[in-house]
Amino acid sequence: MRKIFILIVAITSCFAANAQYRTAAQQQILTNEDSLSTGGIAFKKTVISGYGSASYQHDFNAQHSVATLDRAVLFVGHKFTDKIAFFSELEIENAIVAGDKPDGEIAMEQAFLKFNLNPRNYIVAGLFIPRIGILNENHLPVNFNGVERPLVEQMVIPATWRELGIGFYGSLSSTPLTYCVSLMNGLNAEGFEHGTGIREGRAEGGMATANNLALSAAVQYSIANFKVQLSGYMGGTVGLGHRGADSLNLSSGAFGTPLYLGEADLQYALGGFSAKALGCYISYPDANSVNKAYDHNIASNMYGAYAELAYDVLHPMHKKAQLNIFARYEAFDLNSSIPAESALIDETLKQTHLIAGFGYLPIPNVVIKADVRLMHTGDMNPALNINPAPNALPYKNNNTFLNIGIGYSF
Repeated sequence: MRKIFILIVAITSCFAANAQYRTAAQQQILTNEDSLSTGGIAFKKTVISGYGSASYQHDFNAQHSVATLDRAVLFVGHKFTDKIAFFSELEIENAIVAGDKPDGEIAMEQAFLKFNLNPRNYIVAGLFIPRIGILNENHLPVNFNGVERPLVEQMVIPATWRELGIGFYGSLSSTPLTYCVSLMNGLNAEGFEHGTGIREGRAEGGMATANNLALSAAVQYSIANFKVQLSGYMGGTVGLGHRGADSLNLSSGAFGTPLYLGEADLQYALGGFSAKALGCYISYPDANSVNKAYDHNIASNMYGAYAELAYDVLHPMHKKAQLNIFARYEAFDLNSSIPAESALIDETLKQTHLIAGFGYLPIPNVVIKADVRLMHTGDMNPALNINPAPNALPYKNNNTFLNIGIGYSF
């Protein structure tokens, strides 16, 4: 973990030496959703937009390959007046949703109303994505390098993370600073699973345990060629009534059995060069009580960080086409600290990943990607190995994955 943060500081220092001052750039208009968000269409108009991706992955250890339509998302929005608009995204994952296809999913990714208070402030209400990390709000396949989304922002920050609630977004007129604060339903500790962090505790708009609540907030500041963000989350994880919670020796209420998440990230761009760095940390002080109640072997602390460098080799020869060569190093531990009396350490959840590859965008809305991911994990805990050798092959700490994919947005 310390090496990751040293690398982040080094990248920041290197690029800061070459930065030239400019104010924060306006949002790039690439989709109809962007146009609706920035107010660039006439009111009383319905717009359709969308994005999607498909991928192929080869696992070299298992000698197994998988090809899937990762997601196809349809956006429908409507501008009622200059002050009120509606946003929605309907997502299908892995193409088929049927009884014999357990990996498929249909879900609303967003469904909210936006109320513009003035040119710099607005309120959202409904199912929306809070501003946590880089990917959560910017998850179109043309917006990130690599076939797979950054693993830290899948495993530690469970993007795309959306909940029901209300949020206030604003910006300052005198300085390139934006901020937001949101009140949402909390997570459900009963859904937490060993090995997936807090991901399965999200309600995503479906029968959320609304007895417990959560607050999230973020601040973004742009200076020169940098954008820096700090974000945080605090929320209760037990939505049971007092009687049900007491029977499990858990603390209920709006922020009972709380979980805390802190995140910081940095983005840089100049000419054909770009860089990203992100670090996040989760603290779950009452993990011991949750493990006793649900027997889920959940950690009390988790962390993740990554650093990425990219260069567009076609810059400045082509104004629209891009060929981005990139490398990203990720490290995370979903078992960083465990309650000794109710959980078992799992070193396989302490992982590092080195990803290198390219993305070719003939136009800004279409991308062809390929990369190789080298994975290293800690050792398997024999107490957690339910199928040891010789019944199964010995656990391998290292693996290699080949990824090829396409993506689009419109």
